[in-house]
Amino acid sequence: MAGTTPQPTSRTRSWWGWGWTDAHPDDAECAAMGALLPGTLGRPLPVPRVRDLGIGSPAAEPPRSLAHLVTADPGDRAAHAMGKAYRDVMRALRGRPGRIPDLVARPADEQGVADLLEWAGDRQVAVVPYGGGSSVTGGVEYRGDAHRAVMSLDLTAMGRVLEVDAEGRAARIQAGTLGPSLEGQLRPHGLTLRHFPQSFEFSTLGGWLATRAGGHYATGRTHIDEFVQSLRVVTPAGTSSSWRLPASGAGPSPDRLFLGSEGALGIITEAWVRLQERPRHKASAAVAFADFHEALRAVRALAQSDLSPANCRLLDAGEAALSGAAQDGSAVLVLGFESADEPVTARLERAVDLARSHGGRYGGSTGPDRAGDEVPDCDAAGDAAVGAWRSAFLRMPYLRDGLARMGAVAETFETAATWDRIPGLIDAVRTEVGEAALKATGYPAIVNCRLTHAYPDGAAPYFTVLAAGRAGDEVALWDDLKAVASEVLHRHRATITHHHAVGRDHRPGYDRQRPEPFALALRAAKGALDPRGILNPGVLVD
Repeated sequence: MAGTTPQPTSRTRSWWGWGWTDAHPDDAECAAMGALLPGTLGRPLPVPRVRDLGIGSPAAEPPRSLAHLVTADPGDRAAHAMGKAYRDVMRALRGRPGRIPDLVARPADEQGVADLLEWAGDRQVAVVPYGGGSSVTGGVEYRGDAHRAVMSLDLTAMGRVLEVDAEGRAARIQAGTLGPSLEGQLRPHGLTLRHFPQSFEFSTLGGWLATRAGGHYATGRTHIDEFVQSLRVVTPAGTSSSWRLPASGAGPSPDRLFLGSEGALGIITEAWVRLQERPRHKASAAVAFADFHEALRAVRALAQSDLSPANCRLLDAGEAALSGAAQDGSAVLVLGFESADEPVTARLERAVDLARSHGGRYGGSTGPDRAGDEVPDCDAAGDAAVGAWRSAFLRMPYLRDGLARMGAVAETFETAATWDRIPGLIDAVRTEVGEAALKATGYPAIVNCRLTHAYPDGAAPYFTVLAAGRAGDEVALWDDLKAVASEVLHRHRATITHHHAVGRDHRPGYDRQRPEPFALALRAAKGALDPRGILNPGVLVD
């Protein structure tokens, strides 16, 4: 039995920036933020308008049999032209969004997907899969001119939980289901997927699968891969449907071929995913550290313990100050625990004691844990610093767009490495990206770091860069800084991405990271499954 589909919201999504239009900073707030960062513009850039883009007629038209699935509306096309990275937002603000898709298609079922792919292949129309549009690596845009036309394939009309197996705690869910809708349909069953990326509100199950997305939780099941039982994928060569199994040792996994393939090999249409009971017990706390490297050792000890915190997020002093978690130069470790069937206060107390043994300071009381529905992060009631961090976490993408309107560089990137490399990697990124920004702009930059995920053998550092821009040349400046950062990652054998996907922006780093025999196999798979080369060209392989 499936859940009912929640009614859509009446709020309006921004076509050019993050999230909802009514949540964007106004001009005064943008100016106030810009005043805190030397070298920004005197006043904010105007909010871009679709009518100023001069969108022309589409270069292709679908047949009558598919016309009801396709639109050439300029607003729809503009909204599907890019993702939500800083460079996307900045290009929109400067009126240079790149190639805008000729058509936007919204199939309602798997047959519609197959029919659209067949038509696109016959007409040499590039097909770019689109879920919530929250990509920050150039994964949902078309670059180049090798195809006659471009069609954005929006899967959000396929947004239902089709079947729930309560006994086996699993569900069959369509790929276009947005995060809030997915959880809303599971709620009557007392179950949850428990996968909450920061983009949760504006991303889909299919997008998570196609990008191997990481969720909010710091330990345990951190990536969407670990929730998958089986996939259905429509390709130009046919439909792949794997068996639903708890585990299998029968050769290479067919699901692993499509997880992380970003629509280059096929269109994921539905999946069976593993669920959990909804948590009822939660507790959280924040521990301060005078020394960031001592805090790193505390996180490693927690990751190698049997405590399994749901949240184990370490903020350096700069990140803690920006979020309001601490203003005294301390690093802050945000800890959270949750459970569906037993109190978690004892585990939180043990975690706080372990952090104290590594120099952490905690002046609060963990107190009794509390019950409540799940949220995309742990309960914020345990400590004021936790609440401040949570608010900043949810608000940050909107503030980034406000700083972009002031001509500033405001962007993030993330990675993962083994513990022996983590301290040197973080220090090198801070130093080298900071020096590159100073040299390029004449103003010092802010380069902060937080750990988002912790494993027994390593961790995932997440960096924030705030810097003065170069008026009219902000995108090129960010590309230069990102290139410096990518070189540091490669030198330290840190991955080009832990959970943001490859897209087009990370292709150079991905090409250097993957083994050549695997690249050879991936190109062969691309040629076999997409012989006409229409699926998301430029992503993963050429």
